[in-house]
Amino acid sequence: MKNYIVVNRGLRIFTLTLLVIAIAFFSYTTPASANPISLNPQGFLRGALQWIDSLGTMGAIAFIILYIIATVAFLPGSILTLGAGVVFGVVWGSVYVFLGATLGATAAFLVGRYLARGWVAKKIADNTKFAAIDQAVGREGLKIVLLTRLSPIFPFNLLNYAFGITGVALKDYFIGSVGMIPGTIMYVYIGSLAGNLAMIGTESQPSNPTAQWAIRIVGFIATVTVTVYITRVAQKALENEVL
Repeated sequence: MKNYIVVNRGLRIFTLTLLVIAIAFFSYTTPASANPISLNPQGFLRGALQWIDSLGTMGAIAFIILYIIATVAFLPGSILTLGAGVVFGVVWGSVYVFLGATLGATAAFLVGRYLARGWVAKKIADNTKFAAIDQAVGREGLKIVLLTRLSPIFPFNLLNYAFGITGVALKDYFIGSVGMIPGTIMYVYIGSLAGNLAMIGTESQPSNPTAQWAIRIVGFIATVTVTVYITRVAQKALENEVL
């Protein structure tokens, strides 16, 4: 028990330190034109992407750090994912988005588990299905995390915190991040078609009909699979509670 408390305390300190370093790095290196106080979130992220584009080889590191901060701070990651296609191209853009999203999701998971457990619990307190799934996730955590990553119906940022108060192991949660790969590649590709950061997230952004239909089909299949599977898991968990 004593060792468990020490490990928990160490993880809390590590997570908080990581977030402080990341935020401090980006705050002191980002130019005033990308100041989040004076711009809306989308404008801030576009400005940050333009700054990252001018950094050369250091841009990849800055982008990953920005994605971590955006994930923890509930900023729209879709702008960054699309922008990565413009700045880095499809291949490297997908790699950097996946790294940033995975590290950001893990940081949010640790914050939810060790630093903001009470706040997260209040956010999902009225969700009876999630409470039921909480009991089953300890047995099939990896499968549930993987499926929810494949489905667009689950809000990415809040889900990261919510998983932190479940019984899913950190290892299973981390490995389940591979479910983000298909969607990441497709959205980075869509972003690469824009060719201009100013067009990212706007109605003038060009699109490829084939890619758009691929996103819809994959999203539909993943959504149906997740819905059916999680419904069954929740029902079993609820039955176990009654019995």
